[in-house]
Amino acid sequence: MLFGKQSAAVDWLIVGLGNPGQKYEHTRHNMGFLTVDLLAEKAGVKLNKVKFKSAYNILRFAGCRCLVMKPQTYMNLSGEAVREAAQFYKIPAGHVLVIYDDVSLPVGKLRVRPAGSAGGHNGIKNIIAHLGTQEFPRVKIGTGAPGDGGDMIDWVIGVPSQAERKVLVESFERAIQAAECVIEHGCQQAMNQFN
Repeated sequence: MLFGKQSAAVDWLIVGLGNPGQKYEHTRHNMGFLTVDLLAEKAGVKLNKVKFKSAYNILRFAGCRCLVMKPQTYMNLSGEAVREAAQFYKIPAGHVLVIYDDVSLPVGKLRVRPAGSAGGHNGIKNIIAHLGTQEFPRVKIGTGAPGDGGDMIDWVIGVPSQAERKVLVESFERAIQAAECVIEHGCQQAMNQFN
């Protein structure tokens, strides 16, 4: 390292999905944002840099240099931000880890996956379109689904109950541990441990 200057290389992209703005801040659709905010807070940094259509910062996590980002494009265009950062740092899709909400899982339940379809999630659908592959790891955080006849859009942009919030805050901690496990040991071990 010439003159001790740190390399600009980034090993991993950690993407928390959500919608920008106060209106959406604590909604079910913002589980990814809330998780990466906590991850950054634990690392003693703020996601306050603006580039790649994102609020982001670069930090050490799981022994790697990670660009942690919250796309500011609104959920259904998240792929634009992810592609810009991945192209800029030449990060392969296998090192793009996405953390997001999943209505098909019970509240607070985690699911780690090495790849797969969007499963109806517009943010993931857009990332797949922009990366040109489904082969990227993800950590899903369950938000449960609305009861019979409940509106799905109202549900995902709704605020969880007090009881749900307590469970979800604990799941953010576990999602961070799962992300760390994916980076250090691979998806298979993280799936065995957290699914």
